[in-house]
Amino acid sequence: MDELIVFAVLGISLILFIWGKIRYDLVALLALLTLAVTGLVPFEDAFSGFAHPAVITVAAVLIVSKSLENSGIVQVVVRLMEKVGKIISLQIAVMAGVVALASGFMNNIGALALFMPVAIQISRKNNFSPSLVLMPLAFASLLGGLTTLIGTPPNIIIATFRSQNGDAPFGLFDFAPVGAGIALAGVVFIALVGWRLIPRRKSSDPDESLFNIENYITEVRIAPESDLKGENIRQLLNENEQDMKVLAIIRNKERIHAPGPFLLLEENDILILESNTENLEEFLGTHGLKLVGTEDFSDEVTDESDITMAEGIIQENSPLLGQTAANIHMRSRYDVNLLALSRGDRTLIKRIDHEVFRAGDVLLLQLRSSQLSDIFQEMKCLPLAKRNLDLGKPNRSLPALGIFVAAIISVVAGLLPVAIAFTLAAMLMVFSKILPLKDFYTSIDWPVIVLLAAMIPVGTAFETSGGAASVTELMLIYSDSFPAWSMLPVIMLTTMLLSAVINNAATVVLMAPIGLKIAESLALSADPFLMSIAVGASASFLTPIGHQSNTLVMGPGGYRFGDYWKPGLPLTLLVMVVGVPLILWFWPL
Repeated sequence: MDELIVFAVLGISLILFIWGKIRYDLVALLALLTLAVTGLVPFEDAFSGFAHPAVITVAAVLIVSKSLENSGIVQVVVRLMEKVGKIISLQIAVMAGVVALASGFMNNIGALALFMPVAIQISRKNNFSPSLVLMPLAFASLLGGLTTLIGTPPNIIIATFRSQNGDAPFGLFDFAPVGAGIALAGVVFIALVGWRLIPRRKSSDPDESLFNIENYITEVRIAPESDLKGENIRQLLNENEQDMKVLAIIRNKERIHAPGPFLLLEENDILILESNTENLEEFLGTHGLKLVGTEDFSDEVTDESDITMAEGIIQENSPLLGQTAANIHMRSRYDVNLLALSRGDRTLIKRIDHEVFRAGDVLLLQLRSSQLSDIFQEMKCLPLAKRNLDLGKPNRSLPALGIFVAAIISVVAGLLPVAIAFTLAAMLMVFSKILPLKDFYTSIDWPVIVLLAAMIPVGTAFETSGGAASVTELMLIYSDSFPAWSMLPVIMLTTMLLSAVINNAATVVLMAPIGLKIAESLALSADPFLMSIAVGASASFLTPIGHQSNTLVMGPGGYRFGDYWKPGLPLTLLVMVVGVPLILWFWPL
């Protein structure tokens, strides 16, 4: 009976993870509390996951990663990248290689976020579409995470499972022999073949601005002096000959959806338009219109030269997620105006201030340039155009690098456990003023921390209830007809498919007990099975929801859900073809 309850809870959780309407950390907490109420997780152990070394290590690594981002170390590398030639394969190879290298020692999202605007700028300067490079960079950030213990949370979790099996936890560079080989093969594939499989979603016109979103949804008001009064929709579009759609009209607080071509425009009508920024700017200037979002903003500032517009993408840990501009009072809370909203190839049907924000949405904001850096950090949005943010001060690079290297040496030499070493490094980053104190907690991705802390007791219940043993028995039936090593690609593929739809940390927590049981049943070393699970959990190339890196580039790249598997599927197969032999070589059965 206990086993059935655990399977039911995990099954429902998996459905909720895939559904995505409830955030994954809340789903994990719901699963944990359900098992606690049913007695499958003892009350005194329900929140033991929050004290687990893996959870502490992940939080500390995120803080250190943010400190390295602030220090300016990566910016030095970025300046060197600008000297690369104009061959697209070479440019992608260099950028993907640097992102992969950085991802081995800092948060995947942090590494990708730093290089995205640089990649966009380089692509525009060299006359090719940004969509060709953004997905390769996202994939490279995942590949780089395979190379070290701190490169990605699944590796940290796998290391703790090894210690629970009676062995010493994996060391900082124990993942490198397998991970580095896979990362190298993956980057070469991305540079030579992978980018050619990606649809070209953006124009490569070199005269375009740094980065224009092609399908912003915005709102304009017909002022008394506008020449559009009395014209119909058809005349408006024919006269302007612009790639623009009128999605709806707001008249007397009532919405006219998909207005007919002969509907006459009236004073104070609000037009909801779909257009790129270039056409929108020309349209506003020609007809003397104003964006609804800008109204009354200029009256509140003393220096209008301080007002600017900036584009930013909503990240996975943004406080805007699940909210609307109206219900959080975005104007008064963040001192910004939401001018337009873009969501890849998806159609928006509501007024933009009532549209629920999602990860990957691109916002066009009006704000004070002097506050741009702080506001974008507070909203957890990544700037895309006219990047005026203070991303780091080079004079802090050496102290940050010294603290980071000292932490690594202390772990490699066995002087300190990884959790202690990186927690100490995180505190030193604050004491040395590399990381502002206000960013100490905000740099932690708390939904991931809660997810991991909640899933650890759930994973324990999965094992103690006999659920892991049952799954193991089913998989062992397969092993009777095939050699033992053939279980590795089966486990790796199963982990990959799970991580394509649910968080990779949760995937590891569920799969690690199965891997350990299989190894025990076959009287084999657990290491190759754990390594296979670690590789599979980070190889999330098939969908945009498999990892935050994939979600982050979806909006700016204009990608569709089905675009990811085209380069992702061959890359997944490559990881298996390269990964399994490397695991067997360095971690024999």
